[in-house]
Amino acid sequence: MTIRVSEEGTILRLTLDRADKKNALTNEMYAALTAQLKRAEQDDSIRVVLIDAEGDVFCAGNDLNDFAAIASGQLRRDEIKSFEFLHALARATCPIVTAVQGSAVGIGVTLLLHSDIAVVADDAKLSVPFVDLGLVPEAGSSVLLPLRVGHARAFEMVALGKQILGTEAVAIGLANACVPGVEVRERATAYAKQLASRPPGALRATKRLMRDASALDAVIDREITVFAERLTSPETAQALQAFAQRQKR
Repeated sequence: MTIRVSEEGTILRLTLDRADKKNALTNEMYAALTAQLKRAEQDDSIRVVLIDAEGDVFCAGNDLNDFAAIASGQLRRDEIKSFEFLHALARATCPIVTAVQGSAVGIGVTLLLHSDIAVVADDAKLSVPFVDLGLVPEAGSSVLLPLRVGHARAFEMVALGKQILGTEAVAIGLANACVPGVEVRERATAYAKQLASRPPGALRATKRLMRDASALDAVIDREITVFAERLTSPETAQALQAFAQRQKR
């Protein structure tokens, strides 16, 4: 299993455990994450979801082999589990805390837009190079990222693949705290415990009031339509081919 699930009192910890592949998310990992997010919505004993990762990299984004399978027709659109995961994030009322070490790419960064509290390492490197892959933003980030960091900075990150350091992530509002890498998990766990100690009903009601889930769902649907089209475009095929060649070296 590449998603390790554990419970620590009322905290549900979801650990990306594919360090040998830089925790790049596969179709199966998305399905597992979705199932756990839905469980957290239905189980009142779960007060906080904490997402962290093993290894030196938090998440290298989507496994590009899955993208290649979609582009070649080996994987149908209705089999793409990431889309369901994105909607689960948008609809989540259970607070989400995320701990980011090393680097985060693509969904590894846009996940932070759905995290209620995010802790990043001071040397973390965050990037969303969607255009470089011939793709478009996902997870509602076409709207959420400009709202969070401003249009100019968001467009530079997405269109030019500009990398953001952990220290800057806090300064521009992508994260709550920046600490040395060895302290990321500890600080995130402390935040999760603080949230878990609050009245759970009030906490979930507050999150519902602060997020328009239906509006986010609509944005994600629009993104998915274009994203799926782009996956079969010549530009994306060329980018994936270049990636495959680099992997063979």
